[in-house]
Amino acid sequence: MLFINDNILSVEKRKQSYPLSPCRNCVRNGQTNFFIHLNEEFLWIAGFKNSYLFLFHLEVRIISELMINEQIRDKEVRVIGQDGEQLGIMSAKEAYLMAKNAELDLVKIAPGAKPPVCKIINYGKYRYEQARREKEAKKKQKTIDVKEIRLSPNIDTNDLNTKSNQARKFLSKGDKVKVTLRFRGREMAHKDVGREVLNAFFEKLEDVAVIDKDPKMEGRSMIMFLTAAK
Repeated sequence: MLFINDNILSVEKRKQSYPLSPCRNCVRNGQTNFFIHLNEEFLWIAGFKNSYLFLFHLEVRIISELMINEQIRDKEVRVIGQDGEQLGIMSAKEAYLMAKNAELDLVKIAPGAKPPVCKIINYGKYRYEQARREKEAKKKQKTIDVKEIRLSPNIDTNDLNTKSNQARKFLSKGDKVKVTLRFRGREMAHKDVGREVLNAFFEKLEDVAVIDKDPKMEGRSMIMFLTAAK
């Protein structure tokens, strides 16, 4: 089963005198000037239309499904019964008839084994239980949000306390905190002041937080990440 999420990476105006160069894994469409390239993870489509070069990037996610019943055509398979009992080695046809007579399904659970291993089960019930377990596992996964706190180099003590209390609440909920200190105009000449403010901010939280990423300049901002202490 194939799921594709498409994303236009770029659209450039370019003359067709610059031909697309396909690799050996590319397939060229005979009617229009575009190529398709597929590898294990991504599907790429590049082509010209009205002198524009379009480059598409499509993420490919392949979901493998188990082979069942008539789909299984191995000469021999090892069969496991519904209750886990070993039924021995037999032809796939014989195993399928055994499952059919029991009003169940023959499912290949270990295709790489020699011979492949099949189990007689209720495939619909199996898929339902599998989906239910996956749903429960997702519920147990904790989502970590990133909350941002914005500071300035000339922030006063009261505001710093207010901001640190906000961060403390975020951290208590398990969220990550992004602390952004923005420099304006000539403040860029005093980055050391900004670093001192960030240090003072962290000192108010060091009983509940650890520095996940040290302060670092990004454009005109100095950014630090905090996470809850374990």
